[in-house]
Amino acid sequence: MYPIVSFLLFLFLPALLLALPIVELGVDRFFKENYAQKLQGKKIGLITNQTGVNSELKSTIDLFCEPGRPFTLTALFAPEHGIHGQAYAAEKSDQIQHYRGIPVYSLYGQNSRPSDAMLEGIDLLIFDIQDIGCRSYTYVSTLCSIMEVAAAKKIPLYILDRPNPINGLTVDGPMLSPDHRSFLAYLDIPYCYGMTIGELARYFNAEYQIGCPLTIVPLNGWKRSMTFADTGLTWIPPSPQIPEADTPFFYASTGILGELGIANIGVGYTLPFKVVGAPWINAEIFAEKLNVQHLSGVHFIPFHYRPFFGSFKSQNCQGVKILITDPLLYRPLSVQYLILGMLKSLYPQKFQEKLAALEPLKKKLFCQVSGNSEMLTLISQEKYIAWKLIDFQKEERAAFLKKREKYLLY
Repeated sequence: MYPIVSFLLFLFLPALLLALPIVELGVDRFFKENYAQKLQGKKIGLITNQTGVNSELKSTIDLFCEPGRPFTLTALFAPEHGIHGQAYAAEKSDQIQHYRGIPVYSLYGQNSRPSDAMLEGIDLLIFDIQDIGCRSYTYVSTLCSIMEVAAAKKIPLYILDRPNPINGLTVDGPMLSPDHRSFLAYLDIPYCYGMTIGELARYFNAEYQIGCPLTIVPLNGWKRSMTFADTGLTWIPPSPQIPEADTPFFYASTGILGELGIANIGVGYTLPFKVVGAPWINAEIFAEKLNVQHLSGVHFIPFHYRPFFGSFKSQNCQGVKILITDPLLYRPLSVQYLILGMLKSLYPQKFQEKLAALEPLKKKLFCQVSGNSEMLTLISQEKYIAWKLIDFQKEERAAFLKKREKYLLY
């Protein structure tokens, strides 16, 4: 019998080891390494949502509520999409809810930052939310707002760090000009910034001279080259349209394009952000023309689909599905701008019609997400736009890479 058991262990142990998370999360280390024990008698406000789980998928809220904790969880704060992540983008709810008898305050809508009343009696704030590594995702803005309030109130803030799901190396896209700063885009950093949420907090605290009493509970075992799939952790969708661990790559690859309304980007279909299509596109020609540009780390597959809702609802669309062949060579914004340029070159009449029909609010949103208005002008007026968009603010990105070095933890 024993030889059989040994054989089975030999056979299945590699698979079992591969199933274990390689990376230890900040929330794991918080309870494992005496951070929690040092907070005797503290009343805590926790900023989290459904992504706040440890490596064993236990809820951060539940972990903080376990009997015998030396502190008391007195308030919960939820970002956009709500404490459970079920709300759609831009859906606002300022109604105070309760979870396990604890008040839940929304930090999206009328109150994008905690009020004095919400913070009454709180000694310490703790942030545990999975970000997606893109500047225009509002969880970054929520973190910055919390830090500003914590600095003003002199309330210590702990950040339980989590991996950047894209990786810690990819830095791509334009910076943010001050006149386009909004809750959609709060920091003057590239669109993809290649930092964890803890590293980003260190950057914001120092570069913007915030003065927040900040403690980062770091990851263990995370390497900058890791995508989320490499960590061995389980992906919890941070919002309804980011269902899979690789979706952040594609959000950064088509999300800005989507603001222009020129083509469908898979929102309304089963592949949000992973496809680009329209009824007037020829899938085979579009894919061929994109592939001959030989962008690194990507291949474009001809694709036919019919959206269930959103742009071109129930219409037969043709276009491309984006395939990442090498995540470390892949540049999301370069892919996005190549697609935009090819749409303009192949379908100039449709492209200009869509731009001309763009409502002022959509133009404003595009500029806020892009971080500037120059790119919209370039898209509208220039004939060949792809490589000009790709090279836009190249020097500024290089300067950011040098500046961010001293804030990196890994």
